[in-house]
Amino acid sequence: MKKIIIFLFIACPYVLVAQIGIKAGINFANVTNASSINASSQSGFHAGVFMSSGTKGIMGFRTELLYSKQGYNYKTSTNTGNVNLNYIMLPQMMAINITKFIQLQLGGQIAFLMNATVDSATNGTSANPYEDVMSYYNKIDFGYGGGVEFHPFKGLLIGARVNISLGNLYADLGTTPPGDIPSFIPDIDVKNNLFQVFAGWTFGGSQSKKQKGQ
Repeated sequence: MKKIIIFLFIACPYVLVAQIGIKAGINFANVTNASSINASSQSGFHAGVFMSSGTKGIMGFRTELLYSKQGYNYKTSTNTGNVNLNYIMLPQMMAINITKFIQLQLGGQIAFLMNATVDSATNGTSANPYEDVMSYYNKIDFGYGGGVEFHPFKGLLIGARVNISLGNLYADLGTTPPGDIPSFIPDIDVKNNLFQVFAGWTFGGSQSKKQKGQ
């Protein structure tokens, strides 16, 4: 209990001056090292909330909590389909304010896999043998990202970001007999790649104070 109280006292000043906001946008997702299954990008979406230090000053921060729908499409000699991955992402970004209208962001992130499904068509049929595939995946992903954000007026923001994973998407399948490994899993380790385009709105914090003074 004491630790919680101490944390609240430390965090309270930052929360009071921070901006709270919402954001949502489009995902363009793919995986690396997947030539063996002819992987291609898949579009999805992301949405969530964030807390940031705003555009006042040169350096700042951005903490986000996002739902992100991503994955990839694949095509092999026997079947085609798509892998659908649903993550909860926690980006932690350092913000560099070039001007009050342009902000660069760079930092790390961790993501938790909530659900995974595979839609497959085998030899021209719609049969799907992959009903429960969560055991194939690592439940935690991590990596880094960077992007740019524009603040044209008031609380509006628009931007783009690239996220590059460092963790392997699939769990170690080394002890699995070759014939039991699904065809949508590449021959070598793969990692998530994600490009996001988004828009959002900020509420309160330093930006609101600055606007009241104008």
